[in-house]
Amino acid sequence: MQHLFHKGTDETKPTLLLLHGTGGDEHSLISLAKEIDATANILSVRGNVLENGMPRFFRRLAEGVFDIEDLIFRTQELQSFLATAAEEYGFDRTRIVAIGYSNGANIAASLLFHFEDALAGAILHHPMVPRRGIELPALPNIPVFIGAGTNDPMCTAQESEDLESLLSKAGAHVTTAWFNYGHQLTMPEVEAARAWYRQSF
Repeated sequence: MQHLFHKGTDETKPTLLLLHGTGGDEHSLISLAKEIDATANILSVRGNVLENGMPRFFRRLAEGVFDIEDLIFRTQELQSFLATAAEEYGFDRTRIVAIGYSNGANIAASLLFHFEDALAGAILHHPMVPRRGIELPALPNIPVFIGAGTNDPMCTAQESEDLESLLSKAGAHVTTAWFNYGHQLTMPEVEAARAWYRQSF
C-alpha cells in the first residue's frame, strides 16, 4: 500500500495510523496528526481503491451503501500491511492508534469490527457502522473517540449512536463528541480529539 512513514521523537507514544477520506491521499492528514501528537510516529496510508479517480479504502455500491465483500478484503489487506510496516520501520505493532476521517474512519472501524488486536485505540471523524449483524471481537477498554455531526448529511446521528453502542458492547471505552458543522472536520473537533488523546495515551 502506498504510504508515508515519519519517525517520531518520543518512543513511548503510539504510532498514529492516518486514514484519509474519499479523494484524499497519504499527505491529507499529516497536519491533523501533528495537531494530535507532534512527537509520535506517523504511518499514513493511501487507499487502494479508485472511485472516479479518487482514492478510497474500499468500494461502495452507492453513497452510504458499502460493498461488504470488498470491505472485508480491504480490511484484511490493511491488517496485513500493518504487520509488514511494523517490521519494516521497527515500531510496536500492538501500539497503533488510527486517525480516520469519513471513508478512512470507516476502514478503521472495520479493523475494530474484525480483529481484536488491530488497534490500541482510534479517533474516528464522521464514521459509519461498517457492518451490521456480526459479532464483534472482544475490545476490552480499547479507547475510541467518535467525532460526530448532529446535522451530517452523509453520516446520520443514528449511525454514530449505533457505532458507539456496538463498540461499547464489545468492551471498548467510547467517547462521542457532537458538532454542528455537517460532514466537515473542523478545529473544534480536532481540539476535542487532541484533549481525548492526551487523557487516553
